[in-house]
Amino acid sequence: MTLDLLGPHAALVPPLLTATDPIQPSGSSAQLITAGLAGIAVIVVLITWLKVHPFLALLIGGLGIGIAAGLAPAKSVTEFAAGFGSTSASVGILIALGAMYGKLLADSGGADRIVDTLVGRASPRALPWMMGLVGAIIGLPMFFEVGLVLLMPVIILVARRSGLPLMKIAIPTLAGLSAMHGLVPPHPGPLTAIGSLGANLGLTLAFGVLVAIPTVVIAGPLFSTFAARWAPVPVPALFSTGEDKGEDPDRPRPTFGAALFSILLPVILMLAKALADVFAEDSDATWKSLLDFLGTPTIALTIAVVAGIFVLGSGGHMNKDAVSKTLEKSLPPIAGILVIVGAGGGLKQVLIATGIGQMIADAVAGSSVPVLILAWFVAVLIRVATGSATVATVTAAGILAPVAAELSSPMVALMVLAIGSGSVFLSHVNDAGFWLVKEYLGTTIGQTLKTWSVMECLISVCGLGGVLLLSLVV
Repeated sequence: MTLDLLGPHAALVPPLLTATDPIQPSGSSAQLITAGLAGIAVIVVLITWLKVHPFLALLIGGLGIGIAAGLAPAKSVTEFAAGFGSTSASVGILIALGAMYGKLLADSGGADRIVDTLVGRASPRALPWMMGLVGAIIGLPMFFEVGLVLLMPVIILVARRSGLPLMKIAIPTLAGLSAMHGLVPPHPGPLTAIGSLGANLGLTLAFGVLVAIPTVVIAGPLFSTFAARWAPVPVPALFSTGEDKGEDPDRPRPTFGAALFSILLPVILMLAKALADVFAEDSDATWKSLLDFLGTPTIALTIAVVAGIFVLGSGGHMNKDAVSKTLEKSLPPIAGILVIVGAGGGLKQVLIATGIGQMIADAVAGSSVPVLILAWFVAVLIRVATGSATVATVTAAGILAPVAAELSSPMVALMVLAIGSGSVFLSHVNDAGFWLVKEYLGTTIGQTLKTWSVMECLISVCGLGGVLLLSLVV
């Protein structure tokens, strides 16, 4: 998402190892490739055939890949633990805060109010399109993982209340979040490439929006029809509301405005920080420092939870005991998600430490392939190998920087978008975001590959297609 221990996305904190660090491959090219492919195959077999818990499978696979790729056993353990800890220290906190907020939104009746409004004002055919728009709007200023934990209660309740298949609601929302995060500044991934390549921010932003709109349409509402057929999963039991449990639908609950405010509060804080980062001339100004603090994802979500206690709690006529009980019950259901996502971050860190990303970068340096396709392809290779969009973005931008110096400003902006598109390609088992989506939606590995992973590939390919089309007219 990113810390980029999650998904397609830039990081909340820098990765422990990035493509700018001097990483020497731990073994030969054949050894690294064999170790990576064999390790991922072992993880899949352990989970799908032997029914081993994903946390244990990721741990075994991650350590095995490190050792087979030439890392010392102790180094493999250290890197896995470091990746696990880094993910848990950032993404884990967000998941916990999101679970508290989601449970509060559900128990207070705020989620009922929002879902009733969405379902009541949109036909079943229009709901996937509305959810794609919601995901894109929320995803414009927010990290993917923050938007995901914020919108997951709404995704699940809209699917439950509307009677539509889960994937018809989830895929458009995820596509909106992911496409905006990978293609549109001021997200960290595009901003990193903009800085490395010397691209024009305004031009990149304009091109990014033009590319993102058709990409969200194709990878979201249109693809969701196929995703629903390929993964006909039931709606998870998470975030059950009073109405779902047969309670009085006329019981006190927050107004639509109050519920919407509670959701948009962290969005506004993070958007304000992002705009200040882009346009503030005095980076040391007191107001800028304040926005930097308030707009940090962890702080913004913490504020949302605290505000929700008062805004949602009072609207739902919840007393102190009821609020306390809600917050207490919010964490046990996501304990498994926390350790699985952390283990996904550990696997990703081991792959980076082996130097497989640097090996790929060295192999394609000096290629004669057209620059926009080359930029996308380099990002794709490193993304698929390491599970890290941040490493893919930084590496590809570093390789293409000398080429960018010879291009026009519009072409450099398009190169940024080509790299961003490539960096989200094929999220699979070495990506902690894969496990986050899988556990939230209750899908199997196969179903997650056929839905989430295919959606990410569509975003990547459609993004490249949009870039190539724009390159014909600029």
